[in-house]
Amino acid sequence: MKRKTTLFIVSFAIFSFVFAQGKMLEVKDVRNRAYYPINIYATNFIGKSDKYYFTKDGSSLWIGDRVNDPKETLTLADIDEHLSAFNMHFINDNEFVFFNGTALCKYNLTTKTKSIITSIGDDDKAKLDAVMTVGDNIAYVYKDNLWFATPASNTQITHDGNKKGGIVYGQSVHRNEFGINGGLFFSKSGNKLAFYRMDESMVKEYPLVNTALREAEAEPIRYPMAGMKSHEVLVMVYDAIKGTKLTLKTRKDESVAEKEMYLTNITWSPDEQTIYIQKLNRKQNHLWLEAYDANSGELKQIVLEEKSNKYVEPEKPIVFLPNDDSQFLYLSERDGFQHLYIYKTDGTLVKQLTSGKWMVNEVCGFNAKGDEVFFYATKDSPLEQNLYGANLKTGKITRYTSSAGTHSVAINAKGDLFIDNYSNAATPSTTILTDKKNKIIKTLNQSANPLEQIAQPTIEIGQLKADDGTPLYYRMIKPQDFDSTKKYPVIVYVYGGPHAQLITNNWMSGANLFFLYLAQQGYIVWTLDSRGSANRGYEFESAIWHNCGSVEVQDQMTGVNYLKSLPYIDASRIGVDGWSYGGFMTISLMLKQPGVFKTASAGGPVIDWKWYEVMYGERYMGTPEDNPEGYKAASLLNYVDNLQGKLLVIHGALDNTVVMQHSLEFIKACIKHQKQVDYFIYPDHEHNVSGKDRIHLYQKIFDFHKANL
Repeated sequence: MKRKTTLFIVSFAIFSFVFAQGKMLEVKDVRNRAYYPINIYATNFIGKSDKYYFTKDGSSLWIGDRVNDPKETLTLADIDEHLSAFNMHFINDNEFVFFNGTALCKYNLTTKTKSIITSIGDDDKAKLDAVMTVGDNIAYVYKDNLWFATPASNTQITHDGNKKGGIVYGQSVHRNEFGINGGLFFSKSGNKLAFYRMDESMVKEYPLVNTALREAEAEPIRYPMAGMKSHEVLVMVYDAIKGTKLTLKTRKDESVAEKEMYLTNITWSPDEQTIYIQKLNRKQNHLWLEAYDANSGELKQIVLEEKSNKYVEPEKPIVFLPNDDSQFLYLSERDGFQHLYIYKTDGTLVKQLTSGKWMVNEVCGFNAKGDEVFFYATKDSPLEQNLYGANLKTGKITRYTSSAGTHSVAINAKGDLFIDNYSNAATPSTTILTDKKNKIIKTLNQSANPLEQIAQPTIEIGQLKADDGTPLYYRMIKPQDFDSTKKYPVIVYVYGGPHAQLITNNWMSGANLFFLYLAQQGYIVWTLDSRGSANRGYEFESAIWHNCGSVEVQDQMTGVNYLKSLPYIDASRIGVDGWSYGGFMTISLMLKQPGVFKTASAGGPVIDWKWYEVMYGERYMGTPEDNPEGYKAASLLNYVDNLQGKLLVIHGALDNTVVMQHSLEFIKACIKHQKQVDYFIYPDHEHNVSGKDRIHLYQKIFDFHKANL
């Protein structure tokens, strides 16, 4: 018997934003930069000074300080005629390094001169897969192998790299999970380098086809699917002074279990003698923080362990305290929310530094005395990101971003100046220079409202309660000429999965111009962050564990049932749209709640988790062998006979995240059950449809719902 759900509704406006009357958008305007807030980019401080820099429009470099207003200092043409965008890294108070396509170069701001550190490759435009610098020392990956360059030498470190053969050096591993976004890790001095070696040769090649060529060619990828063979990773160390290379002994033996361990969040000790790795078993429920001798590769000790009945998800490396090399900060969700813990290197827990029903998202640095750590957190609202400081001795927390909203902050070396870039529901991009007392020293950028000339959809943020009382945030966008006495169709935009949060206190409350366009066309656009989504704590996010497409569907229906209770909603005209996990959710809603949604458009949808990759898939679903009932319940192939209404499935032909097998097998099942489905392919696109073709995508989605909803 289907359980009857009692709906508890707490509906209130947290904030709303109404645009001025005016122009009606066209679909092409969704990508028109004129309707985006004006930003400055790459804001940061230079070296240990109070000088700061930023770029405008990617073509000019501006420099200022506490006293002097920023002024245009350089253009791309001043630096190098081959540059198309600023991508530099300051190595001291006066010099930065950059790559111009054929060489790594250094530019001196005082002398206004460029020098070549090292030439790279024999191509007109060399392709580097990874670059990292410390001072004049540079590590880079070229033609699948690792090189180490200094002003005096350019040394090839590895020689067997061959991506087609499955050997990859110095690049991101484990499919960018566990906070991994690179594969090069310098020691403090830059004289030692830790780097990943990933062997994918044992993973079966998955067929992708490039049809843009005269004769289509196979472009296979290594794609380890849930429950199948995974790749094998090692961490190696290069000593530039000695000219030696070694491999850390991260495996107890040569068993498959040891070879498939996840080696995450690599950190050097300040004295450069030890490398710390957060090692995770393939089941992802047991973590070891291990210390390795950087000179011998031997395991020195297991510093700490963490276990869970569901999963442990390391995402941030440890951070050593500036005044005590024997203590470090460790981020953990062990108490239900991600917080900071102080440990000694011998494994002794000193104390939990932060606590509460909020998330510490990232450590940002320390003050000059080294007695205060700066970090981003959701302390004042799960919809915001603010900068805080915590005193390492007392635990006293100070907030350093005064305005409500979502903040991104650069901090100077002394920890007493901040460049704060933020926005909120009513404020487009703003960048200010402030001190620790929240005094605004300079306003570096204040964008005008880029939408003041368009007709006025209304964005409202509110909260509902799930069937168990869990608060759920929603966003509702109403048409510019909204009339509560009329009936409106609804398009529900859904994601619902981990690592994503759609309702935030930033510009347009996390919405985009396409949503405003839909509202202008007479739709109410609705979004709800269900359990499984980010920044609400471990219980909220892990509620989907081993049963994806269950509690998220219930939560989304809490929102839909609320909509249906409103007098101005046409309950017979509700559509749903989503991509990736949102595509999975879109089809789940269509099939598991038959008759509720008249239309649905799903892009890059997961159809059956047995076809998804090992790292993400097994964290939330386990393996098909260990969790057969969960896989069966989540597989959308098992609900095809429930299909009612109109469904559009969209996929990129070169999707290497949710491979096209998902949608093809779904279409096959629809044919078997005599269900009509619209299917559209974007050739040459991977998981997202980007560039100018995205306008075509938006038009496709709009036309589909307009014709059928």
